[in-house]
Amino acid sequence: MSTWKKIDVENWTRREHFEYYTKILKVQYNMTANIKVEKLLDYCHQNGKKFYASLIYLVSKTVNSIDNFKMFQDKEGNLCIWEHVVPNYTIFHDDDKTFSDCWTDYDEDFETFYQNITSDMEKYKDVKGIKARKNQPENFYCVSAAPWTTFTSFNSRIVGGGLQFFPVITMGKYERAGEHVLLPVNLNVIHAVCDGYHAGLFFETLQQEIDALG
Repeated sequence: MSTWKKIDVENWTRREHFEYYTKILKVQYNMTANIKVEKLLDYCHQNGKKFYASLIYLVSKTVNSIDNFKMFQDKEGNLCIWEHVVPNYTIFHDDDKTFSDCWTDYDEDFETFYQNITSDMEKYKDVKGIKARKNQPENFYCVSAAPWTTFTSFNSRIVGGGLQFFPVITMGKYERAGEHVLLPVNLNVIHAVCDGYHAGLFFETLQQEIDALG
């Protein structure tokens, strides 16, 4: 499990925002943007890499570069930031059309992470039920794909589950649009820790990471 550090909320620039959106108006919001992935597709084809696994790495690297996506409250209610978070992703079972959750520890090195996640995907691909891999660590975020639909909006969040600060990221079906191949990516967050600026930073950084790898 990752280590963490406490936030000095009293002197935090977002203190009033945090208190307002946790005590008065418990708002969650989501935003969908099209990400250009033609360079990543070319990279995967040329290097024999799986698109989904590579994309999870890039999303994870992006999430881990932004502190607001790594926040949580400890048992005493202190607001904290994980040193890093790991992806909790879905594996689809084509035979019965169900899915299972899996997780892989994050490594900033692409090749190390790629080998780990593809190994986990292979190991747990036939394990049915909600949790294919047990003992999911607390420092996680959620990422999944719905590759059957090119959507323009998507919303997924725990109903009545309280304030869970981890982001939920969903990727749709990519399609060609002129010279680009566009992938819809939805980001779902809690306003207490993430503003529109952080959502915009996520999409901007993700595009930069995709272009750099691709």
